[in-house]
Amino acid sequence: MAKAKNNCAFEFLGQFVESGEQKAFELETAKLYTHSPLSIPVEIINGRYQGPTLMVNAAIHGDELNGVEIVRQLINTLDAHKLKGTVIAVPIVNVFGFIHKSRYLPDRRDLNRCFPGTNTGSLASRIAHTFFTQLAQRCDVILDLHTGAIHRTNLPQIRADLSNETTLNIANAFGTPVVIDAPLRDGSLRSEAERLGIPVLTYEAGEALRFEPICIQAGVMGVKRVMQSLAMLRSDRKRVPIPIIAKSTKWLRAESDGILRTLVTLGEKVEKDQIIAFISSPLGHGETELRAPKAGIVVGQQTLPLVNEGDAVFHLAFFSQDENEVETQVGEFIETIVETELETLTTGQIIP
Repeated sequence: MAKAKNNCAFEFLGQFVESGEQKAFELETAKLYTHSPLSIPVEIINGRYQGPTLMVNAAIHGDELNGVEIVRQLINTLDAHKLKGTVIAVPIVNVFGFIHKSRYLPDRRDLNRCFPGTNTGSLASRIAHTFFTQLAQRCDVILDLHTGAIHRTNLPQIRADLSNETTLNIANAFGTPVVIDAPLRDGSLRSEAERLGIPVLTYEAGEALRFEPICIQAGVMGVKRVMQSLAMLRSDRKRVPIPIIAKSTKWLRAESDGILRTLVTLGEKVEKDQIIAFISSPLGHGETELRAPKAGIVVGQQTLPLVNEGDAVFHLAFFSQDENEVETQVGEFIETIVETELETLTTGQIIP
């Protein structure tokens, strides 16, 4: 077996991170009204041995916090002396939104619709341009960590363009029970990076403005599995079930205004025409049934019990496989994560 070659120094912002070294940076993107600089925190872990460059980033939407904790745990558990390749860890991309607990930037733009950006455009476009040119373009693979929007929660899932064979392989390696073959959206980090041939996975799990242990633990384990599949970390040889790919998804919308009473939970199987919620008036006179259009699995839902007509309430995924198989795999996935989380709490160590 060929001996691994020593890595080269990684240059960033005029400084060098030597092989086997870990260093923190501040990537200045804008200034506050006070002229105080506002910077994106970046941690570069340059492995001792040669390998790919992987970026793991979170909080492109500033209120999506689970990914911030995933990146924090990752930074604190990787050993640069055992690592092959380079990890660029960015816990908070949208620092403006993070400070204000907001999805958006001060100009009310969604940063994940502004890539690749330009250095002469709006605030959002300038931040997107800096992040994309200084970091994203230098990567071989990107893992982009997200949650649902405020008052919406997602089952841990991967969204990716599975027409790219490399993207499909790392999506399988991540190990969420469900993978959604999602079309690329213009202006998103995933879309613009894929145009340059850089595979991107979007990890969706949980709800905005929350820390959710299952979503966080699943994310940490998934990132490390991807790193193992890229030979950046030594494989632990544990079997990871092949995720089931959703052939399509659909948001079910409220058909009336009122109080939402939900009858199903994330990961649960629903049958065609099954009643999955009632929408009632506040006084209880009359109610509307919300039924599943066909058999599927609940992969996202609204958490706020107040709805207006037309609100997106349930996100259903549809499969070519038997939904019982998908539901079973989701249940086993959650059990594994809970067991791992308990072991982590017992030993004080994060389990890869």
